[in-house]
Amino acid sequence: MTTFDDREHAFEAHFAFEQELEFKVHARRDRLVGLWAGGLMGLQDGELETYILSLVRADLRDPGDEDVYRKVLTDLAANNVDIHPHAVREHLDQCLAQARADVGAN
Repeated sequence: MTTFDDREHAFEAHFAFEQELEFKVHARRDRLVGLWAGGLMGLQDGELETYILSLVRADLRDPGDEDVYRKVLTDLAANNVDIHPHAVREHLDQCLAQARADVGAN
């Protein structure tokens, strides 16, 4: 094996590590957002856990954060929670920062 091969394998391993870390960060962010939004909607126990899992699934369907943002906004509106869309976006950003700190992906 050459030095080039070693570097290539190291790069691939590092990329896989970063992808896994980013997945963990987003799953943690979705959990934090779910706890917040579920609390606003008055969800408890099993309902809350089901809601959190639905956010994680929504995040896996499409790349980016728009799917989670739209789902939270729609769910809050459906449950008569009066909140400005900008506040939801802001809370998503705060939860992402908190998730990065929790997972250690700074």
